[in-house]
Amino acid sequence: MSNPLQGAQFVLAAHRISQLPADQGAEVAFAGRSNAGKSSALNALTNHKGLARTSKTPGRTQQMVAFSLPPPVQVDGQPPLDVRLIDLPGYGYAKVPLEMREHWKLEIDAYLHQRRSLRGLVLIVDIRHPLKEFDRLMLEFCFATQLPCHLLLTKADKLSRGQATQALAALRKQFAAEGLHATAQVFSSSAGTGVDEARQAVMTLLRQPREGAPQGR
Repeated sequence: MSNPLQGAQFVLAAHRISQLPADQGAEVAFAGRSNAGKSSALNALTNHKGLARTSKTPGRTQQMVAFSLPPPVQVDGQPPLDVRLIDLPGYGYAKVPLEMREHWKLEIDAYLHQRRSLRGLVLIVDIRHPLKEFDRLMLEFCFATQLPCHLLLTKADKLSRGQATQALAALRKQFAAEGLHATAQVFSSSAGTGVDEARQAVMTLLRQPREGAPQGR
């Protein structure tokens, strides 16, 4: 299967949302705790091992990083759009100074509320652990603002196939019980599990018009 995310390129790293590329076209943001495997997932999806920085030390993504995708991506038959992937700062790593963590929190909040080209969120969650507070906040925000969300349950290679399947089923059951509307899948960047499925999910997010688009505050 061809890779629709092939050819992604680094554009810039922004400390504030005002430094991001022009708010036009369509983009999908990647969010997750700093040790959940977000950078590895981005590299696997784009088939570019060096696109997003990976490290044995969590918390390396300390800015919002924009990657451009090659055209064409069309929405409702319209001409090709500027399309991007946005890597949001990893959240929750204790060794990051409190001041920096507070800055990330404010900027991520502002990004999610104000960015009109944002079409969807890919939330990275370690399959071996229950949802954390940050994960729940992201899911609740997406539900409240009608922003589509797709979960990648990463590091599935650390579990047996049966355990991974059970974890996915339990998460979907949890969504139904709590009234949350998000899609989810098993994923492993190292084993290649679910990579094609995740690529198609990202493209689906990019191609759809944004409903309930945010307003600047």
